[in-house]
Amino acid sequence: MKERNDTRSRRQRSLTREQIIDASIRLLDEGGEGGLTFQALSKLLATGPGAIYWHVADKSDLVTAACDEIIARTMEAKPAGASPQETIRALALDLFDAIDAHPWVGAALMSAPGQLPMVRIFERIGQQVRSLGVSAEHEWSAVSALLNYILGVAGQNAANAKLAAVQGLERASFLGEVSAAWSALDPESYPFTRSVAAQLPAHDDRKDYLDGIDLLLRGIVASS
Repeated sequence: MKERNDTRSRRQRSLTREQIIDASIRLLDEGGEGGLTFQALSKLLATGPGAIYWHVADKSDLVTAACDEIIARTMEAKPAGASPQETIRALALDLFDAIDAHPWVGAALMSAPGQLPMVRIFERIGQQVRSLGVSAEHEWSAVSALLNYILGVAGQNAANAKLAAVQGLERASFLGEVSAAWSALDPESYPFTRSVAAQLPAHDDRKDYLDGIDLLLRGIVASS
C-alpha cells in the first residue's frame, strides 16, 4: 500500500501547476468557463482529477490562476523610456487586446477583487499615476477611474464580440441597422443620439477606447 501511495504521489508532483494552468487557458479560450471542467482538464492532461487537486483547490482557484497568468504575461512588456502617460496608454491597449483574445478574463477579474491578477494591474497603474505627480489625496480616485474604465470597456468589448459570434452577427451589417434605427428616433426626445447615428457604422472600438484613456489622463494631469 505504501508503494502504491508513493507512486501516486510522484505522479501528482510530476504534473506541474504551470502545465495545469496552460491547459486550463486552452479550455477557457475554447469554451469559456463552462468549457473548463476537471473531467475535460483530466482528459487533456491525460491524468486523474486527484493529480490536479494536488495543485489547485477548486475551479474558482483554477480560473483565477489562469487569469493571473494572462495578466502576468500582459504586464511583462514595458515600453523603454516612455512617459507615465505613454506607459498607461500602452498598458491599457495591451489589456484591451488580452481581454479581446481571452474574453473570459474580464469576468474572471471581476470575480476576483483584491486577488493577485487585479492587484498586478492596480499596482502598475498606481506606480504610473504616482509618477505623474498626482497628490496622495487624489491617487486613489485617479487609479480607480483608470482601472474601472479599462476593465469596463475592455470587458464590454469582449462580451459584444462573443455575443456577435454566438448570434452570427456581422459587424458592419449590425451597426448599419442600429444606425438606421437611431436615425429614425424622435428628434425632440433623442437629438444627440440622432446626431451621432451616422458615425456608428465606421467607428473604431480600439481608437474610441484609447481616446477615452487620453481624456482621463488629461483630466488627471490637469488636477495634479
